[in-house]
Amino acid sequence: MPEQHADRRARLAAHLVARDLPAALITRLVNVRYLTGLSSSNAAVLVTADGAATLATDGRYATAARAAAPDVELVVVRPVAVELAQRASAAGAGRVAVEAHDMTLELAGAVEAAGSIELTHLGRAVEELRAVKDDAELEALRRACEISCRALEELFEAGGLRGRSEQDIARDLEWRMYQLGAAGIAFETIVATGANSAIPHHRPTGAVVERGDLLKIDFGAQYAGYHADCTRTCVVGAQPADWQREIYDIVATAQRAGRAAVTPGGECIGVDDAARQVITEAGYHEQFGHGTGHGVGLEVHEAPTLGYSAVGTLSERMTVTVEPGIYLPGRGGVRIEDTLAVWNGGPELLTPLTKDLLVLDA
Repeated sequence: MPEQHADRRARLAAHLVARDLPAALITRLVNVRYLTGLSSSNAAVLVTADGAATLATDGRYATAARAAAPDVELVVVRPVAVELAQRASAAGAGRVAVEAHDMTLELAGAVEAAGSIELTHLGRAVEELRAVKDDAELEALRRACEISCRALEELFEAGGLRGRSEQDIARDLEWRMYQLGAAGIAFETIVATGANSAIPHHRPTGAVVERGDLLKIDFGAQYAGYHADCTRTCVVGAQPADWQREIYDIVATAQRAGRAAVTPGGECIGVDDAARQVITEAGYHEQFGHGTGHGVGLEVHEAPTLGYSAVGTLSERMTVTVEPGIYLPGRGGVRIEDTLAVWNGGPELLTPLTKDLLVLDA
């Protein structure tokens, strides 16, 4: 995708021009990947205000770098940031913007000394660019979500969840995603049964699924570097108890309200407000302690944030999650989560699994 990466660098260069910055030194690896296509453990890219770019990485990734970014000057060296700082200085850049949220003080000192340059804050400019997805990114996200949904459907169709451990179910689901074409899992799969489902970010244990348990599964595939994120909650082995049905219906209503608020120009905090109001009015405000959603792409949690202190507005082509929940400690919890793309006319649902309260192994 050299042309997409060139377009992304051009948008960063326009940002530099607008701020009267001669160059930006990008050291955050996920941002290097976004701008060049190179995925590695040691790389940096220097982008100048005129749109030129120099990519630095060490010998382990030289072949991959040439394949990913054939249109970018490549420097093969171990101290990537220091080398690029020296090159910026030699080209006459007295000031270089850096990612202060990524660069350590130690590295900043070495870069300044090596290049005899002044460092200034770039801010999260690349993360802001990443929030709006291009066609290739949207296709990768659709494929990641498609793999994820089909894997969960297969797991449910196979049945036999009752009596299995959380860990066993998690590994089974992950294997199904790999079999369907995932390059990896988007994050550590959450399988939480019974009282464990009241723990928002529970890590799977040897706990066994019992009759009548709420079973919460938060999962996603990774495809071409892009991440899916989806959560479904079901009941296993018996019809839902009244309290289970009550909180499920409230969360489902809140999730619909949150999805309806995902519109271009809408405030990010408005998505949270819409979902949270439903849960608050039902008397469960204290049992919903996390934000309603977040951006998803090259990282499973990225800009924008859709929480109770969120700022900013949504734009077309952003991809976000909407995931309200109610958690009753010692009893169980419900979360319903989808990944959506923001469009005029309404969001595109990338995870179209049923949101009915399923009863499995009945």
